[in-house]
Amino acid sequence: MTLIKSISGIRGTIGGQVGNAFTPLDIVKFTSAYGTYMRRCQPIKNNKIIVGRDARISGEMVRNLVVGTLMGIGWDVVDIDLASTPTTEIAVMKEDAAGGIILTASHNPKQWNALKLLNGKGEFLNAEQGEAVLDLVETEDFDYVEVDNLGSYKKDLSYNQKHIDSVLGLELVDVEAIKAANFKVAIDCVNSVGGLILPDLLKQLGVEKIEKLHCDATGHFAHNPEPLEENLGDIMKLMKEGSLDVAFVVDPDVDRLALVAENGTMYGEEYTLVTVADYVLKHTPGNTVSNLSSTRALRDVTKRYGMNYSAAAVGEVNVVAKMKETNAVIGGEGNGGVIYPESHYGRDALVGIALFLSHLAHEKKTVSELRATYPVYFMSKKRIDLTPEIDVDGLLDKVQEHFSDEEINTVDGVKIDFSDKWVHLRKSNTEPIIRVYSEAHTKEKADTIANEVIAVIQRMI
Repeated sequence: MTLIKSISGIRGTIGGQVGNAFTPLDIVKFTSAYGTYMRRCQPIKNNKIIVGRDARISGEMVRNLVVGTLMGIGWDVVDIDLASTPTTEIAVMKEDAAGGIILTASHNPKQWNALKLLNGKGEFLNAEQGEAVLDLVETEDFDYVEVDNLGSYKKDLSYNQKHIDSVLGLELVDVEAIKAANFKVAIDCVNSVGGLILPDLLKQLGVEKIEKLHCDATGHFAHNPEPLEENLGDIMKLMKEGSLDVAFVVDPDVDRLALVAENGTMYGEEYTLVTVADYVLKHTPGNTVSNLSSTRALRDVTKRYGMNYSAAAVGEVNVVAKMKETNAVIGGEGNGGVIYPESHYGRDALVGIALFLSHLAHEKKTVSELRATYPVYFMSKKRIDLTPEIDVDGLLDKVQEHFSDEEINTVDGVKIDFSDKWVHLRKSNTEPIIRVYSEAHTKEKADTIANEVIAVIQRMI
């Protein structure tokens, strides 16, 4: 079984031994560390902590442990129950809460669960804050209150609609245009919380025809929950029948958005952000941000509008920090994660859907025609397996020196930017491997440049 502790939280598989799996004791210890840290070290606006969860089978068990532990530290818990990650983030903001915990393992299979930790802005803890929580986990230096000071518990099931209302209230979400377009839409929500909120969002956006696949929030995922082409045969087959305009696919916690075109082909998860950014930039000139492993197409589209693109280290918290630093109007990650500051600083598939449909309605194109208006890139993802004794950082330094004639970015590993392609090398924090991402105008060229860099590294080893 597996347990992974990191600055962003704790995740693992249900069942097994303490310290080696996502056990009740590990859940209580990590929640205690978070609750203690927030009490000691963060400004407390009020005494509330928000708790939301996806539909995983283990969710109720985990929720009970988390809620009871927070109450034992003296926090007043607002339980919004089955809710997406962005819904929970918005709840923290609207409640002016001290923080929040999201119970979700994102795109991992059903045996996994996790705690994702939020600050008082509804954003993920940064590296320094995450390290402080990890230190408390190790020392077990927790603060619990006496009986008269125990926290309270309240369930609030209004936040799905409040989230929808916030999306409908965005200036660039054009409900009238969407309604007039009479779109016919399919959704695949992998039997998690997207099935509770996306149908209502689409109806309130003016979409009358909605074909629903896997929208029962049972936690029994109908397929591998990561929204990649190899997992989406059902909805691609549905779209190939030719009666629908677009399909939206989300992961279990609804922070990633993938699209399927009217002809049953994948739109490409890298292009979710690119397309939404095009629409935002058309109406709101400004800068953009994505992570170093995301498509170059966002940079190209940003340049069309005479604006500046910046790359951040991989990880939502790093993208958000860079967006704030550069005053970006839109940003996110190439895995289908759209971050729109006018809403909030978190990946949000609801915002992505509303802005995409607004754009599609204005452009009056089919989805495949719209996709054809963007630069064509293909990505390759490989890995190099190493032995534990290899100095990975020293190896990456040698790679940087070898390719010193090219544009190099070392913010997160080593990214080598060639004139018409790039390769990004990142070491894993959990196993002795280097991840190798590359992109070029054809899949063959992306594979070729990746293999060439891998060969250089292997010769160095």
